[in-house]
Amino acid sequence: MAKLDYDGPILEIDELSISFFTRLREIPAVMDFSVTVQPGEAVGLVGESGCGKSTVALGVMRDLGKNGRIVGGSIKFKGRDMGQMTDEELRDIRGSEIAMIYQEPMASLNPAMKIGKQLMEVPMIHQGASEKEAYDRALQVVTDVKLPDPKRILESFPHQLSGGQQQRIVIAMALMSEPSLLILDEPTTALDVTVEAAVVELVKELGKKYGTSMLFISHNLGLVLETCDRICVMYSGEAVETGSIEDVFDKMQHPYTQALFRSIPLPGADKNSRPLKAIPGNFPLPHERPLGCNFGPRCDYFEDGRCNQNISIPMEAIAGDDRHWSRCLKFKEIDWDVPMEVIAQKEKGEVGDVVLKMDNLKKYYEVAANALFGGVGEKKVVKANETLSFEARESETLAIVGESGCGKSTFAKVLMGLETATDGQILLDNRNIEQVPIEVRDAKTVGEVQMVFQNPFDTLNPSMTVGRQIMRALEIFGVGDSDAARKQRMLELLDLVKLPRAFADRMPRQLSGGQKQRVGIARAFAGGARIVVADEPVSALDVSVQAAVTDLLMEIQREEKTTLLFISHDLSIVRYLSDRVMVMYLGHVVELGSTDQVFSPPYHPYTEALLSAVPIADTSVEKQHIVLEGDIPSAMNPPPGCPFQTRCRWKDKVPGGLCEKEVPPVRMLDEGHQVKCHLSDEVLEQMTPVIKVAAE
Repeated sequence: MAKLDYDGPILEIDELSISFFTRLREIPAVMDFSVTVQPGEAVGLVGESGCGKSTVALGVMRDLGKNGRIVGGSIKFKGRDMGQMTDEELRDIRGSEIAMIYQEPMASLNPAMKIGKQLMEVPMIHQGASEKEAYDRALQVVTDVKLPDPKRILESFPHQLSGGQQQRIVIAMALMSEPSLLILDEPTTALDVTVEAAVVELVKELGKKYGTSMLFISHNLGLVLETCDRICVMYSGEAVETGSIEDVFDKMQHPYTQALFRSIPLPGADKNSRPLKAIPGNFPLPHERPLGCNFGPRCDYFEDGRCNQNISIPMEAIAGDDRHWSRCLKFKEIDWDVPMEVIAQKEKGEVGDVVLKMDNLKKYYEVAANALFGGVGEKKVVKANETLSFEARESETLAIVGESGCGKSTFAKVLMGLETATDGQILLDNRNIEQVPIEVRDAKTVGEVQMVFQNPFDTLNPSMTVGRQIMRALEIFGVGDSDAARKQRMLELLDLVKLPRAFADRMPRQLSGGQKQRVGIARAFAGGARIVVADEPVSALDVSVQAAVTDLLMEIQREEKTTLLFISHDLSIVRYLSDRVMVMYLGHVVELGSTDQVFSPPYHPYTEALLSAVPIADTSVEKQHIVLEGDIPSAMNPPPGCPFQTRCRWKDKVPGGLCEKEVPPVRMLDEGHQVKCHLSDEVLEQMTPVIKVAAE
């Protein structure tokens, strides 16, 4: 094949500008953007939502829709200007030489076609391969992406695979024609951390095997550190800093890059003594960008009359570094080594009495074994929660972590009264609520247990103003004796979540994701909530907004003495803000203890794997490398014995095949630290830390 006869840069984007045209105006989405990808190199593109990362990728693929247009600069692929190519030449390149993997795997798969047939289409269309050659190639690639029983997978339909398996198939499809350039647009956002770790490992391995160059778009700095050689940081349509991973992570030269790092929880951050620093202000809309530096209004080093002159600020090279550039007028004058001013230390809220107690809670669902065919015949039981026991106290943050399908949300539904328990009890201030569905609960109980959901876009009524939505919650909870009193309380709630009072008259569509999440939080606290269940409340938000929202939750908790049950799969945030951690796997609590206990050995083998899977944006951190084999077993058909035994790397340390026969008992390791595991104390003591911060 003639793919290897070119040894210059695979992709050269030079001063690219892309605009979208509406009836009213031209909206510049990307301006003066340059990046080069060398053969076999992986370049990470990071920045907040709306900064233009995906627009750059779609510009390379020439897929900007009818309103998008490249208005300046050039994109060269293997030395050839893509702007000069005919539609036919572009069609030949797309899918064979340049492949793209999107965020949502199901959007790339045809639901009505078997996987094998979808994969075989690629070499048959692009390379004229025979059916036999195409099938062999498909089998090879499905084996390469480490899917179990490849022949069965080729015969399956997309809906028969898990999210992680679907994403692997999409990667396999992209690799079918051995492309020279692979563009990955947030390919792991929808996946669990353990699956994400396996997929990232896979992409790195396959990149080496096939010599593929990569453009990796992500807002997760830890992921970029683990997968890329170089990084390009974008802000509001411009590249603001580019360089090697080491230069940008350890010697950053742009205020925005610095602000991003200060807003993510790295090892050592602590909600009381070393709080995160959110980036002030909001991201500018494309048609409302400021004069001069786009980041100026939010920058700690802003200088009036200099940073906001009506000039375009060029990228400048940083002497002595490897192709390290910054778009800042002041980068040579800033002392980048000055430690962050310690933001006012927060007093830790005094943990009070037990507010919530769960005792041997079980939640089973009965489903027909052949539910697809009218549900006739035998019934199967899905054990979503198995003997869950724990206590939560006033002012305490208890984090609940685990992969999708481990029972986190089921337990939240039972607590909220959206489901009733099968067995066991839930005591709220010593009142049993496990059998009281939400429609029978009194307003006081409903107001006391509230929830903040993962996606702020789905939880607000689009046709009602923000103020009206909060006042409606106050009416339902019986707060205030008149409309005027409720209006006053609504304005106080907006103050509580740090939103301007003028927002009361705005519609949800006029708010950003972070602002909508604040309205959701205000509404949750409308009824004087004692317990707030926060279900992945920041995973749909940008890194810079995450810091502000987590900080807000902490502050409200201190003032209102709320008990926070924080459901998450992001262990960095869990480590930062929780007092205690409960680790769940397949309906069981496999470990429970204080944050310090759970994050330092000995751990349950599952906790160990979870910790290893978390990408950390810090070059001084050394991590043990543990990739879990296989997918989570189905709750409808769990393995015998210990639920984790099918994926456990310590299983052979337990004699007599005990792990496969018996569910382990709950054992106390230390005061308040329990694990559900057959490993002996001697073996547990041999465990070494998964995350080590190298000595300075």
